[in-house]
Amino acid sequence: MSDRMHLNLFTMNSVEHVSPGSWTYPGDQSPRYTDRSYWTEVARTAERGGFDAVFFADVRGVYDVYGDDRGVAVEKAVQTPANDPQLVVPAMAEVTDDLGFAVTRSTTYTHPYQLAREFSTLDHLTDGRIAINVVTSYLESAAANLGLDERMDKETRYDRADEFLDVCYALWEDSWADDAVEIDRETGRYTDPEKVTAIDHEGDHFSVPGPHGCEPSPQRTPVVYQAGSSDRGREFAAANAEAVFASQPTEAGVREYMQDVKARAAEYGRDPASLTFFIGVVPVVGETEAIAQAKYDSYTDHVDVEATLALLSGFLDMDLSALDPDRKVEHIETDAIQGTMNAFTKSQPDREWTVREVAEFCGLGTTSPTIVGTPEEVADELQYWHEEVGVHGFNIKEVVRPDSLTDFVDLVVPELRERGLVPDADAEPRGSTLRERLLGEGQTGLRDDHPAKR
Repeated sequence: MSDRMHLNLFTMNSVEHVSPGSWTYPGDQSPRYTDRSYWTEVARTAERGGFDAVFFADVRGVYDVYGDDRGVAVEKAVQTPANDPQLVVPAMAEVTDDLGFAVTRSTTYTHPYQLAREFSTLDHLTDGRIAINVVTSYLESAAANLGLDERMDKETRYDRADEFLDVCYALWEDSWADDAVEIDRETGRYTDPEKVTAIDHEGDHFSVPGPHGCEPSPQRTPVVYQAGSSDRGREFAAANAEAVFASQPTEAGVREYMQDVKARAAEYGRDPASLTFFIGVVPVVGETEAIAQAKYDSYTDHVDVEATLALLSGFLDMDLSALDPDRKVEHIETDAIQGTMNAFTKSQPDREWTVREVAEFCGLGTTSPTIVGTPEEVADELQYWHEEVGVHGFNIKEVVRPDSLTDFVDLVVPELRERGLVPDADAEPRGSTLRERLLGEGQTGLRDDHPAKR
């Protein structure tokens, strides 16, 4: 793995992602999320800035835990409305050459045979620039809309996710030989049927005889992203992930998380050094400290506290409207996003957070640190995390769209390039696929030590 810094834009095909209320900021273009041209502009800007990928978050359902009602989420655009992220990928790929695309998909409410086909298709269309961020769905509203009486508990969701990926790996890796497709016009044989085999999967959750309906794509298996924070989630990441999102708000939390997941990966026979770790950051940059601070102050003025609480209530599976704002947040094991809970109850054992403090902290980017300063100061902070803490890259979170991305590309990236941390725009390609750009040229497919290869 190279020592260069990796960058993803962390976004969502919706009005709002993780900075509730920012769509009200003057000049913000979030309502353009339905426009194809918005996403092609974003893709061009990200590629110009040397980003490895656009990382699309996604969610099924509506945030209706706060006040036991969806009204706040709908009124204030708390990740609602939101469109399907993978459908904008072909348009973005068409206007870029190297930019990758990581698409969040849930294993809870889809079928592995269908998903395998969709991602093989995307990997073909993008010439190997696709990743999948594997999640399990946590909102009760998603379960209700998709025909279940109640949300699956976390253990069941992860049991299903384990088997889900087993099926996908078998379809992607084992069903078609590399040389199965012949395209022999003289004999009229397109594919050698002896080199296409059934997977004959029979499990607790799925029955999939196979074979895969798609020929092998450039990467076969898309790059696997994961962000599990619970004990079971960390185990899932250690077994499967090539790129790991360490969603922790403190340096100590990030260090502990990386050390733990690496140790678990080693138990699966994987080289811990092969995992690429990302953290989320919210950069607020200006040409001077005064300009940067003025931007930050104006951004925080547009934070919608109630909308933030509605978002966090869904994350925590806890109705924060029912709690006194000055009440301390106590640790619970949640069937929703355990990492958000842990961020405020375990990452800083000596600090107790109130509901009010959590809402104020999470207004810009939820649990990720905000970095405010000049291009040099922001670059200094990123370089520290990269070289001293050991994270490989950053999921850049937006506040104002697309200005947050444009500011970072125009102001911070030149400084990072000057320091040799991000390749110059005219540098030689780092490989043709997303996996090569993350793991090294020539590594188009899963590493041999990945469990799916064994």
